[in-house]
Amino acid sequence: MRVTTAFKRLLRLEDVNVTDVEFLPALVVVTVVLRRRRLVCPHCEHKTRWRYDTRPAPSSWRHLDLGVWRVEVRASLRRLVCPTHGVVAEGVPFARPGAHLTRDFDDLLAWLATRMDKTSIARLCRVSWRTVGRACERVVASDLDPGRLDGLFRVGVDEISWRRQHKYLTLVVDHDRGRVIWGAEGRDSVTLDKFFTDLGPQRSGLIEAVSMDLGPAFLKSVRAEGHAPQAIVCADPFHVVQLATTAMDEVRRWVWNNLRDLPDQRYAKAFKGARWCLLKNPEDLNAAQQAQLGRIRRTRGGMWRAYEMKEQLRAIVAGGDLSRDEAAKLLRAWCRRAARSRLASFVRLAGTIRERTDMILNAIEHGISNGRVEGFNTKVRLIIRRGYGFHSAKAALALVMLAAGPITLTLPHEQPAT
Repeated sequence: MRVTTAFKRLLRLEDVNVTDVEFLPALVVVTVVLRRRRLVCPHCEHKTRWRYDTRPAPSSWRHLDLGVWRVEVRASLRRLVCPTHGVVAEGVPFARPGAHLTRDFDDLLAWLATRMDKTSIARLCRVSWRTVGRACERVVASDLDPGRLDGLFRVGVDEISWRRQHKYLTLVVDHDRGRVIWGAEGRDSVTLDKFFTDLGPQRSGLIEAVSMDLGPAFLKSVRAEGHAPQAIVCADPFHVVQLATTAMDEVRRWVWNNLRDLPDQRYAKAFKGARWCLLKNPEDLNAAQQAQLGRIRRTRGGMWRAYEMKEQLRAIVAGGDLSRDEAAKLLRAWCRRAARSRLASFVRLAGTIRERTDMILNAIEHGISNGRVEGFNTKVRLIIRRGYGFHSAKAALALVMLAAGPITLTLPHEQPAT
């Protein structure tokens, strides 16, 4: 068997013939020619028989490594005149437009990016982390399910930080199918307006319920004319409990600072480490944490009142068998107690709960929660930590879509042999 025939079978590149193979000390250069006669625009489906000219230098693409050797594919490309994109080099079937990596190498990097840390990927594949980000962008741009926005009835909206210095992504999740279907940089109403623009008025009119946090930005976009004013807006119970937990933690820090200022440090030492027994759910406490919580209970001070109100609110928004009227009665009673608690953080929270009571009751009545969104956020936060080397929001968003979106990657070794 000739070496060119062997490499044609090894590389499995579509619609090309291998004409030459050159072995260098750490590199294998495989020269190929396209089998098709028509020139194809890499950005659209335009085809033509007429070429503009031929590029003077061959183009090259990095392919999957062959053992310890790097593999480079080279080809001389013609240029054509596209009515839409002007004069461009013809597209090749084994690489995505604008890429210097083959399609198989792009897919491998995108798959590894959702499962490995960036240092391991860079060392294993011998590429930079920014190269991984660009590969993820190309894979998402070409393989994202175009029908992901069809048949939406219940969606959840949330934001997540993808980089330090307050850089955020807005994510939209389909509650029924359980996956991220849309995302964009930012976390304001203008960002969510782009989602409804992509969705269109016809599909937007089918949305029955939207779950979100208690902020006004997303609510403004949903209620806008032509978006989804008919949808039931539900406050995410997770964020409601999170606000109560944050208010309680303010009280804890205030108590801790006061105890540290006392001449006798025994009380400060006894209170030290109380954070986790207060933040965790009661059923998840270990024996030591239960004992410490018992000591806080016996004091009957502001710290215990804050903990009780946090747990009471958590029980109310959990819903269970509560009707809307019963839940409304309990929320009003909770707000009255919080307003009289003489704890500044809970007084502020009571005002917020009163303003968003209808949204909270909608979530309890219809059983809609952003729990799935927050479940994705837990996974996405782990993914985003790998993306701190990305300086582009598109790359970070592509990584999120690969991890939790409607994309199924097929690795090279999973493809049927030809």
